[in-house]
Amino acid sequence: MTPISQLGEFGLIRHLTSGIKNVQPSTLYAVGDDAAVLNHEGKRTLVTTDLLLEGIHFNLEYVPLRHLGYKSVAVNVSDICAMNATPTQITVGLGVSSRFSVEDLEEFYAGVRIACEQYKIDLVGGDTCASVNGLTIAITCLGVADEQDIVYRNGAKPNDLICVTGNLGSAYLGLQLLERELRVFRNTQHGNLAKATEHDDAIQEKFEGREYLLERQLRPEARLDIVQALRKAGIRPTAMMDISDGLSSELFHICTQSKVGCDIYEDKLPIDYQAAALAEEMNLNIVTCALNGGEDYELLFTCDIHDYEKLVPLDDVYIIGHITPAEYESVQPDQPANLRLIPRNGNPLPLTAQGWNAFQAE
Repeated sequence: MTPISQLGEFGLIRHLTSGIKNVQPSTLYAVGDDAAVLNHEGKRTLVTTDLLLEGIHFNLEYVPLRHLGYKSVAVNVSDICAMNATPTQITVGLGVSSRFSVEDLEEFYAGVRIACEQYKIDLVGGDTCASVNGLTIAITCLGVADEQDIVYRNGAKPNDLICVTGNLGSAYLGLQLLERELRVFRNTQHGNLAKATEHDDAIQEKFEGREYLLERQLRPEARLDIVQALRKAGIRPTAMMDISDGLSSELFHICTQSKVGCDIYEDKLPIDYQAAALAEEMNLNIVTCALNGGEDYELLFTCDIHDYEKLVPLDDVYIIGHITPAEYESVQPDQPANLRLIPRNGNPLPLTAQGWNAFQAE
């Protein structure tokens, strides 16, 4: 393995970014100076940044570095897609401890490069720094859109349709599968097979037939294809977010900022068969997983009800409910009170935001 110190900061940057070719006409100058130079010709520029920390957002005991590089880009691209915009460039910042070699970072950047090719974006800069603990990743993504095309969270209105893409809960179930098998592996490695089987019903490492769930967790895809499909169909969502923290949390954000309520229907939630089967095996409620699991990186959006005929033919788009007028509780004047889940028995239940909270106490 090649120690990073052998190349130095600028040598490492040159090594990792050599051979990366720009594809965006707006990229005038990329890696190699104090800042990238971009020209977006009068369009609105959008910027988003995500921070990923080892031990908080990912576990390198089961996350391959190449997959991590891809996912780090995809989650940022997803934020640009959630604004109904087109991603164009990224910068990559890394804090790296001494336990990582140049070859390790080559693997990470291989994933970054694949993602850039997938979404047709340019890597135009970044920073690397020594870290005391583990790996820290900070990626900034830029995108462009015409002003009239940008979609915010605050545009939903009563009677709008609520739509999601793909399926929900699969990434969360993929994480539960990885964590379960890691527990078994650790206990087996420490010679405590009895403990491993006591809490995991004698299960061993079993990923066969569940590859899709693992892919959803380790290598999620930003739904740029849906943004393009909506544009082609002549549909402009009234509000939109990506589902990173869980459907219930994202609905809460849209309804709060739009000052509306919502009804969503349990039997309309798109759920993959593998996710449902694993949830049953692990004694988890699949609806709870779908509502609160997070990391699906699908799109949640609302549309005018008159767009129904345009929505129906779209692949991988599902109508799960509708926006309702807001009702406010006096104790929480800024939060809509009527966010509801309509279960199969038809008796409405309050929908609460129980998704991922980065600063929630353990």
